[in-house]
Amino acid sequence: MKVSLFATCLVDMFQSEIGKSTVELLERLDCVIDFPKAQTCCGQPAYNSGYVKVSKEAMKNTIRTFENAEYIVCPSGSCANMIKDYEQIFVHDDIWRERAKAVSSRTYELTQFIVDVLKIENVGAKLNGTATYHPSCHMTRLLQVRNAPKTLLQNVEGLELIELPLKENCCGFGGTFSVKMGQISKQMVDEKVSTVQQTGAHYLIGSDAGCLMNIGGRINRKDLNVQTMHIAEVLNSH
Repeated sequence: MKVSLFATCLVDMFQSEIGKSTVELLERLDCVIDFPKAQTCCGQPAYNSGYVKVSKEAMKNTIRTFENAEYIVCPSGSCANMIKDYEQIFVHDDIWRERAKAVSSRTYELTQFIVDVLKIENVGAKLNGTATYHPSCHMTRLLQVRNAPKTLLQNVEGLELIELPLKENCCGFGGTFSVKMGQISKQMVDEKVSTVQQTGAHYLIGSDAGCLMNIGGRINRKDLNVQTMHIAEVLNSH
């Protein structure tokens, strides 16, 4: 099965190990990976900040870049959801509507793709320790991917999952929200870090690089003994 990887900006610029783990994981699952070099941002930061016209240029580039892909897989629920929204964003555009719809329909978040398309629930991963999982807002509330990550994590050999208190609460990242509303964001991430501490887990696992960067940064500032890991890194452990 041929998969085109949409890496996302944060993975490309700050957390390349997530991208590498995603590729290695999918290759172990017998996928052939294509990485279109023309890809840039999905347009989400500008779109969510109200710069709709500018954001559409980034979206059009993504559509052009991936419109011949068989499957588009993204290690981010937030960015995958943004691409899924292209169909609605261009619904009144006679030129781009169908092209947007085609790309949207073939886009999947990583765990969603593994469980729902590949029909795999155990990838053969091994990781010893206790972990808690942070379900990011866009992935669970908008993309509606809730069960796939936990299904895969429950089958990681040696890993004990502990439920995260107040797991439905936002970590405070929210893209540009954390920049524009820094003080509120700080209070939200402090609450999130506090709930992680309550679990006593060795690992905090998430499916969005932005959330992990935000929570992980606060964990480091507080000098806590908790390691943040993207779910792709966990599932690629063996």
